Amino acid sequence: MKSNKIKRYEVDLFDPIERYFTALGYDVHGEVNDCDVTALKDDELVIVELKLTLNVELLIQATKRLRLTKAVYIAIPKPAYSLRSKKWKDSCHLIRKIGLGLIIVSFQDSGEKMDIVFEPGPFDNVKSMRQSKKKRNELVMEINGRQGNYNVGGSSQTKLMTTYKQNCIHIACSLERFGPLSAKQLRDIGTGEKTSSILIKNYYGWFERIRRGTYCITEKGISELKEYPGMADFYSKSIEHISEIEK
Repeated sequence: MKSNKIKRYEVDLFDPIERYFTALGYDVHGEVNDCDVTALKDDELVIVELKLTLNVELLIQATKRLRLTKAVYIAIPKPAYSLRSKKWKDSCHLIRKIGLGLIIVSFQDSGEKMDIVFEPGPFDNVKSMRQSKKKRNELVMEINGRQGNYNVGGSSQTKLMTTYKQNCIHIACSLERFGPLSAKQLRDIGTGEKTSSILIKNYYGWFERIRRGTYCITEKGISELKEYPGMADFYSKSIEHISEIEK
């Protein structure tokens, strides 16, 4: 579209917003006491803050307006990326959390068009936590399933230790010491209920089925196990007391 090549300014967002609130019976003004847009009808005051991009400065500016009225919107041009993307959904969650409303303005050949994505209002934190109960439980399970603390907070693009990987290391250490074992024999050692699934999926390529239900550790597994000396030492010591496995 031709309109996408035109350089936009914050003032370009004003007209469709003014038309919308004027049609609802509001007295609309621009730039009143540092507020980008004000709309007043009787005692009902609406404030809209305009920006070309969604950023922290805009959120801070709009949050300050909540001191003046509970009806505060932020308005931005419709983003180029998908409104179904995780980035957009996360941004909307943050805006809702603050209690702001959101307006997006589309620039089309036929003219500007504004849409209210959601209205301002209090955020229901209890409902949000209830909807995220599954994720919370998964987080707690991951914390409780870990042995020791092998990750540094803020790490990125590094190998992270997870409960799943710890489970794999436990299985690998057991196979390295005792030789080929079945999933049941490994579970009896204490490798956990997910042992069969880990062996079958073989996500890291550490295990090989040598016959039905029986697995051994691969050369790749032996080699990569050395990359986790602390965890491998922990599990090796945990099975030291086991003299032999019933075949």
